[in-house]
Amino acid sequence: MKNQVENRNDSRYLILIAILSVVVPLLVAFLLFMPQTGKLGDLDVSFLPKLHAVLNSLTAIALVVGYYQIKRNNRRYHRFAMTTAFVLSAFFLISYVTYHYQAAPTQFGGEGTIKAIYYFILITHIILAAVIVPLVLLSVYFALSEQYARHRRVSRWTFPLWLYVAVTGVVVYLMISPYYT
Repeated sequence: MKNQVENRNDSRYLILIAILSVVVPLLVAFLLFMPQTGKLGDLDVSFLPKLHAVLNSLTAIALVVGYYQIKRNNRRYHRFAMTTAFVLSAFFLISYVTYHYQAAPTQFGGEGTIKAIYYFILITHIILAAVIVPLVLLSVYFALSEQYARHRRVSRWTFPLWLYVAVTGVVVYLMISPYYT
């Protein structure tokens, strides 16, 4: 009986994770390809890209600390670091959506090799940012539901991809920041 209840709860949460895994990237894609510039009136969001870089930097640090702590078998500090990374990423996502809802897109102004490098980093960042949504949600769910074997299996993929997305988010900001108006 207990397994049936657990399976039913798993199904509900996994369906919710699947829905969020589709809706979040679609919302971000919609805002990137169909900017909603100025919908929030005169709200100045020009400071948000710098905040995004800070949030991504702090996320990367929290991820590395969490990884280090679990390797030392310190679950309490691992949980704290990973919760911090999750919350910082959630704040980033809210801020990122707000920024792209309000601000005009910024074009990268570099030329030649640096432009190719920028777009390679940007494209891999965007693709993996979409991929990471379900992985993070699954990792969190399996940890919270104490399904540690499943948590470990998913987190082996989640950690390096999430870290790559956080770090490349900062790199993209540093590369495009001279072109903000």
